[in-house]
Amino acid sequence: MKLKNIKTTAVCISLLAAVGCTDNFEDINTNPNGFSQEQLAQDFNHIKGGFAPMFNNIQVLGNQREDQYQLQQNLNADIWSGYMATPTGFRGGSNNTTYDLIDPWNVAIWSNAYPNVMFNAYDIANKAKGKYDQFYALSLILKVEGMHRLTDIFGPIIYSQYGKEAPIAYDSQEEVYNQMFSELDIAVTELTKRVDAGEATAFAATDLSGYKGDYKQWVKFANTLRLRLAMRIVKVKPDIAKAQAEKAIAQKFGVMTTNGDAFKIVSPDFTNPIATISGSWLDIRMSADMESILKGYEDPRIAAYFDTSAQFPGQYKGVRTGITIGGKGDHQDFSGIGAVVKSKEIYLFTTAEAYFLRAEGALRGWNMGSDAESLYKLGIQASFDQRGVSGAAAYSADNVKLPVAYTDPNFPVNNAAPVNNVTIAWDGAATNEVKLQKIITQKWIAGFPEGQEAWSDYRRTGYPKLFPVLVNNSGGKISTPLGPRRINFVQSEIANNKEGVATGVAKLGGPDTGGTRLWWDVNAPNF
Repeated sequence: MKLKNIKTTAVCISLLAAVGCTDNFEDINTNPNGFSQEQLAQDFNHIKGGFAPMFNNIQVLGNQREDQYQLQQNLNADIWSGYMATPTGFRGGSNNTTYDLIDPWNVAIWSNAYPNVMFNAYDIANKAKGKYDQFYALSLILKVEGMHRLTDIFGPIIYSQYGKEAPIAYDSQEEVYNQMFSELDIAVTELTKRVDAGEATAFAATDLSGYKGDYKQWVKFANTLRLRLAMRIVKVKPDIAKAQAEKAIAQKFGVMTTNGDAFKIVSPDFTNPIATISGSWLDIRMSADMESILKGYEDPRIAAYFDTSAQFPGQYKGVRTGITIGGKGDHQDFSGIGAVVKSKEIYLFTTAEAYFLRAEGALRGWNMGSDAESLYKLGIQASFDQRGVSGAAAYSADNVKLPVAYTDPNFPVNNAAPVNNVTIAWDGAATNEVKLQKIITQKWIAGFPEGQEAWSDYRRTGYPKLFPVLVNNSGGKISTPLGPRRINFVQSEIANNKEGVATGVAKLGGPDTGGTRLWWDVNAPNF
């Protein structure tokens, strides 16, 4: 465990960037290496410098920054999605994993997003909009990718009012989504125009995505991101969801269809922080849910996702979330996270996800360019290909295998019968609800280890069904069957932007607790 103290100065610096971005703007933008503005302007360097912090903080990357990722996502969404579990009894076992939300932990989500993603998007807009609109367009796509994650954690956030002096009003989540759709419109229109004109890219050396500055690839990503956001709001705004999803498919460059289209961060220096959190710190392990589903399906991706257990050689053993932890040694030798996190490529949006989104859209009667069954199978195939395993066709046709019971060989009190009881094979005679459960279950498997999206899907659909916690320390604020629906507004904001936070609470639609549903997370049937 390497959780570091959150120092007051770091919080203050983050808060200044989040709340008062126009204050000391020239000081903030003074180049520490002493280059003049004229020198920086050569080859657009005065603009390009803001992109690396955006790329590297959608998920926190960087040597000696693994503790920030641990707080930003690993000890919340990665666990609440059913992907991973911790053997470590942080704070005596009363922590995020048992629904006692720890404010000093969760501030890292906010304090990494605003100074790094939002500030640089704001800075690039000020320098590039109306002059170098290709960079403005690219920054908008990264901004939406980074900040939709934030609104899907907290609900209302500072968005349209960013850069104003405190108190800064929050936008409702609906307002944020509407602006994001508009920003994707701007970006797609601008970059498509440049592709059509045959313009050479000026972004290749700056592009950490693997797209090598290819504007057409960026448009595909923007379209696919629009599809993700559209599906998120399907229960609360079904007509807008359908229109936005079909717009993504109809755009001339379409959405991701090959694994080369996937959006990832390709860093020459940094590996996935989960590799350190799991391999060196032993703070994260395979979840009981992953064990139940992957072992039941005899899923060949398990070997890419997880290492076998040091305690039980040759076996994959997961840890159940929300249990009583007597000591770290009880489960630290269960399965760690495997080769999937030891690459220099960190996937944030896979092509498999694009196919599963389209499969769900087709299931809902939208024009997704194919039928739900075909798209479902293409999603499985794309995931198998991405992970370098064979047998996708046979796997997709299996209508027998089911998730298996979870057994904790050290503590039988944690045992559980399987809960996500659907087979893999598409069944045309099944209800739409069963078909959706199959789609989301396979989407969940394919998306590993990106827990933020999986947690959002779980909240939206209820799938895959996950084992409930055995220990709930929320004091009644969070339902055991439903799990956390959001994270509280952070204490640094309450201390420094109290009136602004009050506007966010007013737009939240419930108390500022982890049990309050977000705008798109309505208690309504999926169909």
